[in-house]
Amino acid sequence: MPFKDSASKFAWLLIPLAAWALGATAGAQDSAAGQQSETTELRDSIHQMQIQIQQMQGLMREMKEEADRYRSETQQLEHELELTRQRLDFLQPPVAASPSPATEAYPGQESRSERSAAGTQAEQRITRLEENEELINGKLDEQYQTKVESASKHRVKLSGILLMNIFSNQGFVDHLEVPGVALPSTPSATGGNTGGSFGATFRQSEFGLEVYGPTLAGAKTQGSFVADFFGEFPETVNGSDAGALRLRTGTLRLDWAHTSVITGMDSLFFSPLYPTSFASVGIPAFSYSGNLWGWTPQLRVEHRFISSENNTVTLSGGILDPLTGEAPPNEFLRFPGAGESSRQPAYAGRVEWRRRVFGQPLVLGVGSYYNRENWGFNRNLAGWAATNDWSIPFGAHFNLSGEFYYGNAIGGLGAGIGRSVVFNGLLSDPTATVHGLDTIGGWSQLKFKPGARLEFNVAAGQDSVEAADVRGFNLAPGYFAANLIRNRSEFANLIYRPRSNLLFSAEFRTLRTYAVDSGSDRANQLNLVMGVLF
Repeated sequence: MPFKDSASKFAWLLIPLAAWALGATAGAQDSAAGQQSETTELRDSIHQMQIQIQQMQGLMREMKEEADRYRSETQQLEHELELTRQRLDFLQPPVAASPSPATEAYPGQESRSERSAAGTQAEQRITRLEENEELINGKLDEQYQTKVESASKHRVKLSGILLMNIFSNQGFVDHLEVPGVALPSTPSATGGNTGGSFGATFRQSEFGLEVYGPTLAGAKTQGSFVADFFGEFPETVNGSDAGALRLRTGTLRLDWAHTSVITGMDSLFFSPLYPTSFASVGIPAFSYSGNLWGWTPQLRVEHRFISSENNTVTLSGGILDPLTGEAPPNEFLRFPGAGESSRQPAYAGRVEWRRRVFGQPLVLGVGSYYNRENWGFNRNLAGWAATNDWSIPFGAHFNLSGEFYYGNAIGGLGAGIGRSVVFNGLLSDPTATVHGLDTIGGWSQLKFKPGARLEFNVAAGQDSVEAADVRGFNLAPGYFAANLIRNRSEFANLIYRPRSNLLFSAEFRTLRTYAVDSGSDRANQLNLVMGVLF
C-alpha cells in the first residue's frame, strides 16, 4: 500500500534523527556546567526537532485518511460493477431453448410478435447495461491513475489531447494547416504559391490544468488554463513543423449557488458556440467566415435563475480587452491598438435560456457587444455587434446549432474577414479617411449522432460586407486585403471514438472568397485526424 511505504520512509527518517538527539543530549551532560549558551542551543534544536516530528505525524495522518477514502471509493465502484455483471448474466438469452408443446401445436403470429418484442427490449437493456459497465470501468481506471500533486495540497486535474493532422490542400490559402480564406493562386518564384499543398502537424495538440481551491465567502474557487503549440515558428531549419507554446485560455472562478464571477483570458461569452471540428483546433472552424471567436482578457458576472429542474435563465455581463484586429508592430513590446487607445474597455452582455429535452440541452441565447476605437487624429469609431445563438436537439440523435451576428468595426472578433476598418492612406497621414465596416454573418451545423461512438457533422458559414464599404479604399489592418467582400466555407466530417480516450476523424472543407469588382478564389482541404485524450 502507498500509505505503508510512506510510513516506512518516515520511520527510517526518524531513527537517525532520534539517534542524533540522544547523542547531542549525552554530549551536553558531559560538558562543563558553565557552558550555558551551548545548552540553550541544544534545547532549541530539540524543540525544533519535536516540531518537525509533529508535522510529519500530521502528514502521515492526512495520507492515511486519503488512502482510506480512495479505498472506500474503489470498493464502492467494484460493488457497482459486480451488480452490473450479474444483471448482464441474468438478461443473457438462453443458448438453446426447446420449444414448448403449446408453441409447436399453435404457432400463431401473436406469440412470435410477443417474443420479438421481448427480445428487442432485452437487447436494449443489455446495451444500456454495457454502456453503464464501460462508464464504471472508466471510473475505476481513473481511481487507479497517478494523482497529480500540488504544492498547495488542493486537487489538481490534468487533461488534454494529443492530435495528429494529415492534410492536403487544393488551391492557395492563408494558413496551410487551418485554412480560413482562399487567395489567388499565382505561381511565385519561390514556389510557395503553387495552387496546392500537402503536410502534417502535431501543433494542434493541447493540454490544460484545473485547480480546485478552498471555499471563500461561500463560493467554490477554481482556476484553469489551456495551452497548445500553435504559436510562432522557430527561425531554424524545418522550424515550421515545431510551433512554440501558446496560451489559449486561463481563468479564475468564484462559484456560488446561483452566481459566478469569472476573470482571466477566456472565449467570447456573448458568442459561446463553435462548430464541431478536430481539423480546426488551433483556430476554430469558420474563422473569418461567420464564426465570432477570440481568446480575450475579461471580467464577467453570471447569474442563474432556476425556475425548475429543467429550466434555467442565465444573465451574463462584463468587460473585455477591446481588441480590433491589428497585427502587433513589434514582437517584443506591446503597443495599444485602436480599441485600447480609446482608454476604455469593451462591454458585452448575454441572456440565455436553457431547457432539457430528449435528454439533451436546448439552448437559445442573445448577446450584445460595444467598444470605442481611436484610430488617431480624432478618427473615433464605435464598434458594436448584436448576436444570437442556438442549439436545438431533434430527438435523441439530431442537433441543430449555430450563430448569427450583425455589427460594425468588429474585425478583432473575426468578423469583416478580420478587418474592423478600411482606409485610403497611411494611418500616420491625418488626411487619410478611416471607414468602419458593416458586417453580417453566421454559421449553422447539423449533427447526427447514431450512437455514443460515432457522429456526423455538416456545417456552413459566411461573412460578408457591402461592396460600397470597400470600394475606393486600398488599405486595411490585419492580414487580409481591403477589397474582400465575402468569405464562405462548408465542411462535412465524421468522428469515431472506439474508446473514450481515442478518436479518429476525417473532414472535407471548401472555401470560396470574393473580392469587389473581381471574381472569386476557391480552395479545398481534406484532413485526416487521430487523437488521444488524457
